[in-house]
Amino acid sequence: MSTKVLEFLSELKENNDRDWFKANKLYYEEARAEFKSMVENLIPALAIINPLLSNLEAKDTIFRIYRDVRFSKDKSPYKIAMGAYMAPGGRKSLLAGHYLHIEPGNSFLAGGSHCPKGDHLKSIRSEIYYNNSEFNAILNSGDFKNLFGEIEGDRLKRPPVGFPKDFKDIELLKFKDYTIFRKIDDKAVERPDFLKMSVDIFNKMNPFIEFLNRALSG
Repeated sequence: MSTKVLEFLSELKENNDRDWFKANKLYYEEARAEFKSMVENLIPALAIINPLLSNLEAKDTIFRIYRDVRFSKDKSPYKIAMGAYMAPGGRKSLLAGHYLHIEPGNSFLAGGSHCPKGDHLKSIRSEIYYNNSEFNAILNSGDFKNLFGEIEGDRLKRPPVGFPKDFKDIELLKFKDYTIFRKIDDKAVERPDFLKMSVDIFNKMNPFIEFLNRALSG
């Protein structure tokens, strides 16, 4: 489905400079239009199960390709991936949501809460602490285990402040990110049924995302 996206990003990776990008601006715009079309088709399909996404527009979910290099040793001006965060409010949302990442050799579908702020992180941990049986049931379900394995993200070395150290699921409270991933190879991205496959995987993230959003919306 996204042949042009992958092709453009592959070439951009080899020519990550402003002169090349300027000379290939039309190529970029065609690839971006293809990616935008993917997102425009994804949103209404996801909204069938998650109505909170029904008013979301693709332009509000897609990240810019231009890198902020002010504090980076890598001064490459452009990202070598295209991404969109689909959550109520779009890419700037503080709520948990779905993330589509297309990058040659490193595409994936993700979901959850990435780098939540301190008070939001505490709310998530509290939700897990008081409803740990429910959360474990989500993590141990067949769909979750088969598709995502386990939660990924940075962790604290010690138990978080404000929670008992002897809590049986203390390891679940140490996460600083609550995110899950499903890697997608390039052939799968190019398949005609990529949209259908993505919707199915994203929908299977919903119990995890809904649990997090219950905490973040409280």
